Amino acid sequence: MSVKLLLAAALSFVMINLPVSAATPAPEGAQVYIISPQEGAVVSNPVTVTFGLKGMGVAPAGMEKAATGHHHLLIDRAELPAPDMPVPADEQHKHFGGGQTETTLELAPGVHTLQLLMGDMNHVPHEPPVVSDRITITVE
Repeated sequence: MSVKLLLAAALSFVMINLPVSAATPAPEGAQVYIISPQEGAVVSNPVTVTFGLKGMGVAPAGMEKAATGHHHLLIDRAELPAPDMPVPADEQHKHFGGGQTETTLELAPGVHTLQLLMGDMNHVPHEPPVVSDRITITVE
C-alpha cells in the first residue's frame, strides 16, 4: 500500500470519527422567560413580547463569548427545533441575533403559543437547552 493511500485512509478515519461540532454548554442555572405578555393574556395587535434572562448574558449572533447567547421566539410550535442544528428562520422561529430583548409582532386573531429558546453564536441551542415555559395568549 502506498504511503499516500495509507495517509488518506487514516485521515478519512479521523474525519469520520470527529464530532461535527460540540454543543455550547449552557451556564448552570440559566433561565430564559417571557416577561410579557403573561400566560393567558388577551392582547391586541401589535403584540409586544419582552424577554427575560437570568444566569447568562446576551451577545449578538456570531460573537463567541462564554456564558452568552441570543433569543429565538418560537410561535405556535408544539416542539423545540432539533438540538444539534441551527434554529430555522421562518414565521414560527424569529431570530434576535442582534441581541434584542423585546419585539413587536402582528399576529392573526385567535389563540397562539409563545416560547423562548436561547441559541449560541451559530443559532444552535445550548446543551442543555435554555428554554422558557410555553405560554398561550389570545389575540383579539
